[in-house]
Amino acid sequence: MAYTKLWADDPNLNEMEKKKLQKDGLDILNDIERYAREGFVSIPKDQWDYFKWAGLYLQRPKEDGYFMMRVNIPSGILTYEQAQVLAGIGRDYGRNLVDITTRQAVQFHWLEIEHIPDIFKRLESVGLSSVGACGDILRTIVGNPLAGIDPHELLDTREIVKEVYHFFQRNYDFSNLPRKYKMSISANVHNVTNAHIHCVSFVPATKVIDGEEVAGFHLWVGGGLSSKPYLAQELDVFIRPEQVKEAAIAVTTIYRDYGYRQKRHRARLKFLVADWGVEKFKDKLVELMGELPSKGTTQLKEWNPGYFYGVHPQKQKGLNYIGFNVPVGRLSADELSELARISKTYGQGEIRTCNSQNIVIPHIPDDQVDALLSEPVFKRITIDPPQFTAYAVSCTGIEYCNLALVETKERMRKVAEYLDREVELDVPVRLHMTGCPNSCGQRQIADIGLQGVLMKTKQGMVEAFEIYVGGTLEADQAQFNQKLKGRVLAEDLGPVVKQLLLYFKEHREPHETFFDFVQRIGLDHLQKVYDEILEKVA
Repeated sequence: MAYTKLWADDPNLNEMEKKKLQKDGLDILNDIERYAREGFVSIPKDQWDYFKWAGLYLQRPKEDGYFMMRVNIPSGILTYEQAQVLAGIGRDYGRNLVDITTRQAVQFHWLEIEHIPDIFKRLESVGLSSVGACGDILRTIVGNPLAGIDPHELLDTREIVKEVYHFFQRNYDFSNLPRKYKMSISANVHNVTNAHIHCVSFVPATKVIDGEEVAGFHLWVGGGLSSKPYLAQELDVFIRPEQVKEAAIAVTTIYRDYGYRQKRHRARLKFLVADWGVEKFKDKLVELMGELPSKGTTQLKEWNPGYFYGVHPQKQKGLNYIGFNVPVGRLSADELSELARISKTYGQGEIRTCNSQNIVIPHIPDDQVDALLSEPVFKRITIDPPQFTAYAVSCTGIEYCNLALVETKERMRKVAEYLDREVELDVPVRLHMTGCPNSCGQRQIADIGLQGVLMKTKQGMVEAFEIYVGGTLEADQAQFNQKLKGRVLAEDLGPVVKQLLLYFKEHREPHETFFDFVQRIGLDHLQKVYDEILEKVA
């Protein structure tokens, strides 16, 4: 190794850290061909965890031998060829199923070890990789899905993201981090990457240097969700575009060398930042990078959490990007293939995935928009989705995930459809559902967050949900939502949320958002309303 593992002699390392000292996670890539020849039964159970570094998790139940694969899509930008390869993998090996994640990645299910080498070859043939999409390593980099075409970007970040992504790919110097590690790089002024919730985020800023206004980035560190969420904190530094890679390496080095490795649940970067504080973290950054200018002027404006529905003009005159809803992020492989065909027929073949689990098709000439929108696939994947379906986000849930406590994906889709029939509002209300405290569904930032739990009843343990209200990442108001006391049986979730929304509709001020409503009436008042709703439903 090119670096010294400063933690190697710590007697209090957790068990996973001890395993990683014996075998680096990336070394699993050397074993997969053999396991594919010999079959799933040949894989020792003590090797299962290492598959995460290859972007693979065993589905529930693990013993059945089916894998979920997550594929990196930096900034969410797919070419025609890449989209068709992904569709082919889903069709040939994944039971025609393709999911878009809240980090712009694509997930497959039902993959078998015998198929993984061929899948790797297909991905590699078009410049894609699943390596590092899971595990204690840099995950897929979230970026502006409109990069290069965005009228609201300070600069084009496509090449910056590529440079950083390719530096860390299969890089043994950074393949043994304390836990998962998440990064966003975007110059969109509407915070489309949800910069507050990543371990490290580069956000658009300007600074006058030597009499000239320079476009670059502010650096935020220490964000993250799960059971103990933290908002990222801003360091007092300004990063030029050409310094992003160096800064990313420096922050990752700090995390690698000083991040906690004794307890897995306290190993994320957010805990180190919280304990050190931003001044100490900045000092360590400067040690590695040299002196940096102080921060400039943030260019973040009102928040858009990744929604681009409809037809919008690009920076390039005469061209448009079109935003579509993919209900809870789930596509068939056939639909993905058709989207790629349509994008190539009417545009340049690109498809872009969003952290809202939706898609954008760019580069559509003015005179081709109507013809594109008349394609049959856009009856389900639409530019004008029903209101609650439009802003519904869900994790994978118990259907495939070993960590989940409840079913989520189909339930969120059905709850949203129910609310679309029962409630009419003139403002969006964002609903996020997650099946466990790890919060892949990012419930903390939702207007209404729905977190799956198990609830003891006379009939035994049953699926239920906790409800959280009032999350936002608006620049001057950013805060996570807060829990309403009392659990809801899964079967009652739709009606309970409906009653909350009807109360909001009846008592809100003109044009008031759900977040502003919660702030105005207060959690205590809303708790009383919620208690009455639960009593009626019960």
